[in-house]
Amino acid sequence: MARVDGSYPRARRHALASCALLLASYFLIPLEPDPNGLRLTLRAAGTLLLISVVTFLVTRQVSRQLGNRAPAGADEARSLSRLVVALVAGLLAFALADYVVAGSGPGQFIGLRTRWDALYFALATLTTVGYGDVHAQGQLAKAIVCVQMLFSIGVIATGASIVVKRLTGRPERGPR
Repeated sequence: MARVDGSYPRARRHALASCALLLASYFLIPLEPDPNGLRLTLRAAGTLLLISVVTFLVTRQVSRQLGNRAPAGADEARSLSRLVVALVAGLLAFALADYVVAGSGPGQFIGLRTRWDALYFALATLTTVGYGDVHAQGQLAKAIVCVQMLFSIGVIATGASIVVKRLTGRPERGPR
């Protein structure tokens, strides 16, 4: 349902544009394997920092949605759009982490060779589908996958649950 002021379609367009830019960045960031331990450590720390920031932002949006009892409006549309963008950013951060670990440590992941493989694996893990064709083999890869699963359970599932409750729990409208 479009709003008279046009804020809902604008929020949706902004979210789609943001997600498209994040996806383009995911494929354009240079990530050649690096045998230098210090640079690999810095990359891993940067990735963990990014995942922490995304987790914080998603959690904050979920808290706002839970605390917001006002009727649906432009603020809610913007909040939901930000939540979607934050979730996409989290997915892509995990995909990048998986790709870097797979490229830097032989045998860390089985079946993960390209960025598409990494994105596929991160999405399958975060949605708890897990087909098994790509899987973690090494200890570092298993640790990253554990963090992905915790992110999925703690943030995505909670956020989705709150959004569904919020959308289905609105007061009914008066007589037509």
